[in-house]
Amino acid sequence: MAREPKTGAVAVKKKKAAAAPKEATAVAEAEAPKTPRRAARKTSTGTSLVVVESPAKAKTIKKYLGRSFDVKASVGHVKDLPKSKIGVDVEKGFLPEYDVIKGKAKVLSEIKRAARTADHVFLATDPDREGEAIAWHISEELGAEGGDARVRRVLFNEITKTAIQKAIEKPLDLDRRKFDSQQARRILDRLVGYQISPILWKKVRRGLSAGRVQSVAVRLVVEREREIEAFVPVEYWSLDADLAAQVPPDFRAKIFKVDGQKADLKQGEETQALVKDLEGARYVVASVDRKERKRNPPPPFTTAKLQQEAANRLGFSPKKTMTLAQKLYEGVELGDEGAIGLITYMRTDSVRLATEAVDAVRAHIQQAYGTDHLPEQANVYKTKAKAAQEAHEAVRPTSMDWTPDRVAPFFDQMGERDMYRLYELIWNRFVACQMVPAIYDQTSADIAAGRAVFRATGSILKFPGYLAVYGAKPPEEEAGAEEEKTNGDAAEPVARAEDRQLPPLEAGMELRLLKLLPEQHFTQPPPRFNESSLVKEMEERGIGRPSTYAAILDTIQEKGYVEKLEKQFKPTHLGVLVTDELVRAFPREMDIAFTAGMEEKLDGIEEGAAGWQQVLEEFYSKFKEDLAKADEAMRNVKAQAIETDITCEKCGQHKMVIKWGRNGEFLACPGYPECRNTMNFRREDGNIVPEKEEDVPVEDKCPECGADMVMKRGRFGRFLACTRYPDCKGTKPVSIGVTCPKGCGGYISEKRSRRGKTFYGCSSYPKCDFVAWDRPRNETCPQCGSAYLLDKYSKKTGPFVACPNKECGYRREAEPREGGAEAARAEPAKA
Repeated sequence: MAREPKTGAVAVKKKKAAAAPKEATAVAEAEAPKTPRRAARKTSTGTSLVVVESPAKAKTIKKYLGRSFDVKASVGHVKDLPKSKIGVDVEKGFLPEYDVIKGKAKVLSEIKRAARTADHVFLATDPDREGEAIAWHISEELGAEGGDARVRRVLFNEITKTAIQKAIEKPLDLDRRKFDSQQARRILDRLVGYQISPILWKKVRRGLSAGRVQSVAVRLVVEREREIEAFVPVEYWSLDADLAAQVPPDFRAKIFKVDGQKADLKQGEETQALVKDLEGARYVVASVDRKERKRNPPPPFTTAKLQQEAANRLGFSPKKTMTLAQKLYEGVELGDEGAIGLITYMRTDSVRLATEAVDAVRAHIQQAYGTDHLPEQANVYKTKAKAAQEAHEAVRPTSMDWTPDRVAPFFDQMGERDMYRLYELIWNRFVACQMVPAIYDQTSADIAAGRAVFRATGSILKFPGYLAVYGAKPPEEEAGAEEEKTNGDAAEPVARAEDRQLPPLEAGMELRLLKLLPEQHFTQPPPRFNESSLVKEMEERGIGRPSTYAAILDTIQEKGYVEKLEKQFKPTHLGVLVTDELVRAFPREMDIAFTAGMEEKLDGIEEGAAGWQQVLEEFYSKFKEDLAKADEAMRNVKAQAIETDITCEKCGQHKMVIKWGRNGEFLACPGYPECRNTMNFRREDGNIVPEKEEDVPVEDKCPECGADMVMKRGRFGRFLACTRYPDCKGTKPVSIGVTCPKGCGGYISEKRSRRGKTFYGCSSYPKCDFVAWDRPRNETCPQCGSAYLLDKYSKKTGPFVACPNKECGYRREAEPREGGAEAARAEPAKA
C-alpha cells in the first residue's frame, strides 16, 4: 500500500471556526497537524531499533536478533483519547484529540532516544488493528510522517526466529486503512459511552456506564432471562422398550411411529393405552440398516472457538484464556532455550494455516500415529467470518518440536499448570485438524410391534482417526444435543449411540419384550448463557469481535449488570432496569442487527469500502437526534420511590420505599429527615426481603474483661462491644482488613467525625496519627510502589481506585460493591 505520511489524527491547539457538518471531511483534512519536528539524529551506531508492546515479547525477540538490534517495549498503547473529556471534535470531521497516556512519557522518551542513533526503526507491534494504532502513534511521536524512511512496519504471526527474520528482511509501510478502522471504533465507542452514560447517571444512578457493544451484550442476557420467565412447560411422553434377541446383549429401542405417523405422545392416558396394546404384541425386526459413518475433525482454533473450548473443557473464563494465551504467544521460559513463543497470535477469526505448519504437523502425525491416521491431502478449512483477516492464521503451536510432554516439566517448575493445559488443548486441536475422520459402524433397526414401530440404534467405533488425539466429544456437539433436548422433541430423540452395541439382527427376526418404559417429561426453557455459549451467541450474531469478547464479558460482570449463578449468567435487577431504559431511549443503537451491521461497516473501512469519517457521520447524524430525545424518553428512576408493604420499624408511621443510591437499591423511610431509617434488602422470588442488621459475633476478646465481643452500629459507625454490656463497657474499633501504612503495627478502622463524616484512622491513635478521608486498600501501587491505594468517589465518574501519591497519578475503575443503603445516606467525605 502506498505510504500516507500525514495522519490527520492529532487535534491541534489552534482551530478555525467550526464548519457545517457536510464540510467536516474537508475541514478535517485542512486542519491536519503540522509535521512534528524530528529530533536531530546523532552519529549512527550501526544498530536497529525494534519496538514491541510488552517486555516479555521484547525479551523473546531480543535473543533472535542479536547485538545489533535494540528492542524496546511500549507497554501497550502510548496515546489515547483524554479521560477527562470526550476528546472528539464532531464539527471538524470527528477529529480526535490524542494525549500521551499517563506514565508513558518516560517510555516514549526512551524510544525516541534510542531512535536518534538507530539506522532503522522497526515497529513490530501486534498484527491487528490495536497493534497498528500503537505503531501509528509511535511513528507520529518519532516524526516519521515527515518522511523518515528509517521507520517501517514489520508483521509476524508467531514469535520464532524464522518469522522475525523474514519480517525484518521485508519491512512494510504502516497500514493507514487498518489504523483508520481502529480509530473509527475508538471514536465511535467514545461518542456513545461518554454521551449516554451521563444520562444514566442523571436518570438512574451515578457511576453507571453504557457501551456500544457491552449494552447489547447485556440485552442478550436480559432477553434470554425473559424467554425463560415466559416459558410455559408442555407435557410429553417417551416410550422405550427393553428387548432381547436370540443372543446377547439386551438392548433398548425408542418409539418411532404410531399408526404409521411420527410418534407424538402428549398425554399419559394415550401413552398408557398404547402400553396396554403393546404388552401383548409380537416384536419383529422389520428392517436393518448398516452403514459406515464418519465424524470429521474440527477446524483449528479461532479466538472465539478457543474461548468456547477452554470454557467447556477446562472451565476457564474468556479473560483467563486470553491472559494465558498472551503469555504463550509472547514467550515462556524453557530452561536453557530461554523464552520461546509457543503459539501463534491469539486474536484471530481465521482458520488459515501456513503451508510450512501443515507440512510439519503432517510429518508429526505420520511419525506419532502412523500413515493410516494421515489423509492423502492436507485438510483445508474455510473461514466463516465475513470480515476475517486472512493475513492472520488460526491459533496453533509455532513448532512441532515443543510437544506437550516436552514442555510439561517447565510449566510445573513455574507453577503454571493451567497455562500448560491451555497449550495442550491448542496442540491437540491443531494435530487433530489434520488427521483423518473417526469411523463408526452404525446399525439402525426398525422393530414392528402392533400399531407401533420402535427404532434401535447402535454404533461402534471402528477407527479412531482424529479422536486418537482429541478424544472427548467436542463440546460444540454436546451443546447442540442439549439444545435439541431442551426443545423437547420426544418423537425423535437425539441418539448418543457411540459405543452402544446391538446384537446381530436380521429382518423377520422375532424379539422378546422384557419391559416397556413409559416416562413423563416436560419441555424445558432455553438455558441461561454460560461464558462459552454467550461468546458463541455474540460471534454468530456479529456482536463485537474476537479481540473484545473477553473484555465485554468481564465488563458486564464488573459493572453489576449480570451475575453468575452456577456458572450461568443471570441479569441483575440493575441490568434489566438499565437495559429497558436504554432500549426505550436508544432503540436503534440497542438493536442487535444494527450493532452487527455497524461492526461490518467498521470492518469495511480496513477493506477500503468506506472512509472512516463517512461511517462515523452516517451513524452520528441519527444518534444525535436520539440523544436530544433521550432525556425525555428515559424514565427518572432515581427520583422514583417504589412503595413496599414493609412498615418502618423505627418510626412505625410509614411504609418503606425502594430508592436508588450510589451502590444500588435500598429501603428507606419516606419520613426522612425526621426518620433516617435505611436498610439493605434482597429479592426472593419477586418478594422484597429486608436484611436487618443484628449484632454479629466476632473472635475478638474484650480488652477490659476478656469476654467475647460483638459488632454493633452506633452513631459514629461500626464498633466492637463487649457482650457483658452494660456491666462492662469495653469497646474496640473495627478493622477494615488493612494494616497501617506507617508500619506502626496498628490496623486501619472506619470512624465517624462529630459531623457524621466517615474517615479512616489507625487503631494505635494517638501514638500513630495516620488518617484518610478515603478508604485505604491493602494494595501496593503498581506504578510508584506506594504501600496502599484508596477507594475514591467522583460525582462525575462514580467510584474509582487511586494512588494517594498525587505525583503518581495511578487510577483505575473500581469493582462493584454489594449493598446500597449505607452509602446512600453518607457520601464519602472529601479531603
